[in-house]
Amino acid sequence: METKYIIGAIVAVIVVIGVAAFALGGGSTEHAANELVACVAAHGEEPEFGFDPMHGWGYHDSGTEPLIQSTILKRDKDNNFVNDLATDYEISSDFKTYTVTIRDDVNFTDGSQLTANDVAFSYNKAKELGEGADLSSMKEAKADGDKVVFTLDKSDSTFINKLTDVGIVPEANYDEDSYGQNPIGSGPYKLAQWDKGQQFILEKNTDYYGEEPYFDKITNLFLDSDAAFAAVKNGDVDIAEVPVSYANENVDGYHMEYFDSIDVRGVSLPTQMDEGKVSEDNVTIGNNVTGDPAIREALNIGIDREALLDGALNGYGDVNYNGVADQLAWSFDSTFEDGQVDEAKSILEAAGWKDSDGDGIVEKDGQTASFSIYYNSQASERQAIAVTLAEQAKEIGIDITPVGGSWDDIDPVKYSQGVVWGFGSADPMEIQHQYDSRVAAVGYDNPEALNDSAVDSLIDAAMSQDLDSSYATWSQAAQEANSNYPFVWVGTMDYTYFVSDSLDISNSTHLIYPHGGDIWGNIYDWKRVDTTSD
Repeated sequence: METKYIIGAIVAVIVVIGVAAFALGGGSTEHAANELVACVAAHGEEPEFGFDPMHGWGYHDSGTEPLIQSTILKRDKDNNFVNDLATDYEISSDFKTYTVTIRDDVNFTDGSQLTANDVAFSYNKAKELGEGADLSSMKEAKADGDKVVFTLDKSDSTFINKLTDVGIVPEANYDEDSYGQNPIGSGPYKLAQWDKGQQFILEKNTDYYGEEPYFDKITNLFLDSDAAFAAVKNGDVDIAEVPVSYANENVDGYHMEYFDSIDVRGVSLPTQMDEGKVSEDNVTIGNNVTGDPAIREALNIGIDREALLDGALNGYGDVNYNGVADQLAWSFDSTFEDGQVDEAKSILEAAGWKDSDGDGIVEKDGQTASFSIYYNSQASERQAIAVTLAEQAKEIGIDITPVGGSWDDIDPVKYSQGVVWGFGSADPMEIQHQYDSRVAAVGYDNPEALNDSAVDSLIDAAMSQDLDSSYATWSQAAQEANSNYPFVWVGTMDYTYFVSDSLDISNSTHLIYPHGGDIWGNIYDWKRVDTTSD
């Protein structure tokens, strides 16, 4: 599920030791061994509202590490749930009530004790604002002594995933307008400084109840990809996330770390004809080209995903045909082969699409097979996907125009043109957001406006089953949805980082990557290593 964030500006001047030399164009700088300088976008770039979980900080499609705040549960490297603030939890047999016992030895950084009241308040406020975790099935959260009782409006076995998704804030002094600039939390770090558009600095929370991290201080810079690579070459950062286009570069003193992910890229294809329908926010729904199932099937059959990924991602990714990453329990095998240009042409011809004027593009009933694919111009891989897909589509007689822009540019056409999207969550509820007709054309949910009652019924069935048992049903729902070809799914992303040889980020304990990534997920295991000894 996509979330908007304000993209940080390129650093002009950063007046912090260890950063100033880079900002001024100098060479490598030194910082203490227990201080970390990073340039990573694990939370979707700089947050518009600051470090406030009520406005989505720490959530980017299923439980990233908020660093400043605690969560009820966390995930381990095997994607299992483990306690954070919780000591125990119970789930009712109808999956409508979740009862969590909260530990009593946790303090906020202002010295006040964190209680069940704060947890209940945080979840109710997060639901009210609706800017992060999907709490749509939650009726209310209520404190009862040291317990929090979550009451749901409907059966939802996926709700346990939401217990990883919301950082807890103090009820007594939470201010919706100012908290993000001066957050009070109970996580392993606390915010020391935020220079908007430039950086944020975290310092270790010495009263943290959990495992103590190695690094006393973390400085994270907001740089674009070129500036991030320059910082690596100057030796000014310990770790920097870079696009895959830099993955084959070599820099002395650094090595490249690669992380596969469940972050899948795909292009939505509006499944409805344009019949004048508009969404609640007055956005046109439907497209008279992609509304024809033959167009959608031909594109899915005709494009060559392997070649597309080689061009768009330099091969740093895995082909995907159905929007569900292979690492997930509800994944399934594709039922078709791609790269079948002749077969795609036959599908179009059988449906009445023919090139009557000899220009290489097919038409039907006076309608040319032409539409646009929009992409966020801040994401180079999305541009490459759109451009490469357009080139391949011409081979089967479909004319696609790639169009780059901001999300504000994309919003007015997101239900009527193709859009390059990113999805990927450890919560199977993602299937509901992608395909459920009851959320069609609502925000970024079901942008293709798929209307398949069989999909809806399978989603309802999955939510009423035990979570482990439900995965097979979620898989069926995704398979049914994909039989309509509502997307051209392309592949999953690899995330690439330049890491200083002096830094060990402990790959063996790294967490699964959701959409947007979470490099901080195992920060407790990071440490400095001696690179001078034999």
